[in-house]
Amino acid sequence: MIAVRLRGLVKRFGTTLAVAGVDLDIPAGSFYGVVGPNGAGKTTTLSMATGLLLPDAGTVHVHDVDVWRRPQDAAPLLGVLPDGLRLFDRLTGPELISYAGLLRGMDRDVLAARRDDLVAALDLGSAGSTHVGDYSAGMTKKVALACALVHAPRVLVLDEPFEAVDPVSATAIRGILRGFVATGGTVVLSSHVMALVEQVCDHVAVVAQGRVLAAGPLDEVRAGQDLETRFIDLLGGARERTELSWLRPSSG
Repeated sequence: MIAVRLRGLVKRFGTTLAVAGVDLDIPAGSFYGVVGPNGAGKTTTLSMATGLLLPDAGTVHVHDVDVWRRPQDAAPLLGVLPDGLRLFDRLTGPELISYAGLLRGMDRDVLAARRDDLVAALDLGSAGSTHVGDYSAGMTKKVALACALVHAPRVLVLDEPFEAVDPVSATAIRGILRGFVATGGTVVLSSHVMALVEQVCDHVAVVAQGRVLAAGPLDEVRAGQDLETRFIDLLGGARERTELSWLRPSSG
């Protein structure tokens, strides 16, 4: 079964072609990594895949539901952590999680129990009554993840979910996501950190210049190399390094 199917996705910003006809099948129950250099079109592609950015062309289906033709049916299937998400930051963490659940139409008692579970699992309780606007970058990332999880979606789409998160919290998040996949959920994760993708993902897509260069099971895409080496090969090899001969400690 395919959890997310992208066909012919195109997005232009003025004269810049950010996404140039992306086709991608993401299997249900997979932990799917999307990697690429800065400006590759990863965030734009994921934004179109989750209903946050209207494509110029192409289609997106989540568990056979057309995201753009049936948004009211697709939204409950998705939990989304966009890059640079703006939050209602004059709420506390628990208040923000509750607000996210109420927007989804959740029962208040179910919501309260799940909110408390997420606060404990993501170690957000230490923030007490602190407003989200006063959170650190890592704490903000964690409370945004909690908002994406609270309604128990079938597909999680996470843009750089471990950025600015401390190692202890990152371990807890990986455990939560692995448990989600083990019970049939699908995680789509974008990251610049190849070692992280190799550690947690079983499928991967390499994206550059708005196109998919390779996609499939992790071992097939790596082709006997580590992911970073394969990534560099797919992008045309390592660039010649420019020597900064002037960058030397002064001996005087």
